[in-house]
Amino acid sequence: MAKNMTLRLDDERAAMLEMVARAEDKSMTDAVRDAIDAHIEARRKDADFMERLRLRHEQERELYERLSK
Repeated sequence: MAKNMTLRLDDERAAMLEMVARAEDKSMTDAVRDAIDAHIEARRKDADFMERLRLRHEQERELYERLSK
């Protein structure tokens, strides 16, 4: 299953993305997917981010528990 998304880029970013994608012989969609994958992987390796994620998850779990009562 896939989720469709709309990405709005200013002209300069769009042109740069298109150049990068063409240089890598990829579609712009694949170039964006690769960038997203790299961003997520970098966050997984970032201990500070992972702690913030854990805290956020805990806060949301607590809210869920209060709402479900």
